[in-house]
Amino acid sequence: MDLHGILTLHYWRHFIKFNVVGLVGVIVNEGILLGLVFEGFYYVYADAISIEISIISNFVLNDFWTFHDRRHGHIVTRLLKFNGLMIIGLVANLAILFAATTYLGIPYALSNLIGIGAAFLLRYWLSVNFAWIKKEEESVVPV
Repeated sequence: MDLHGILTLHYWRHFIKFNVVGLVGVIVNEGILLGLVFEGFYYVYADAISIEISIISNFVLNDFWTFHDRRHGHIVTRLLKFNGLMIIGLVANLAILFAATTYLGIPYALSNLIGIGAAFLLRYWLSVNFAWIKKEEESVVPV
């Protein structure tokens, strides 16, 4: 993505929609995390489950709303591609959650929010450049 692309209304429309979807994902993630821990799950396992569920909910919202103009191919292929890319964010989120909670003594619910925030820009960049690339951009490797 070059500077000219970032200055377009089209870019900002996607970015704002991605943020709204991300906020929904945070609510899904935190709600499931807190519920699973309340039910007795170890917080790291509970977070892995809650992150994966929020990844799937984010995919559905992004695919049908944020990037509907950029999607092509079968929905299962898009889901697997998106999920694979978001695993990078999952690993970063879990590492931050574990380190902040275990070594810094930050409550797990707050550590999770810190992890979500840290992975946000990476997830957007991966989404735009690899998950929902325009058909004509497929043969060009994004920079």
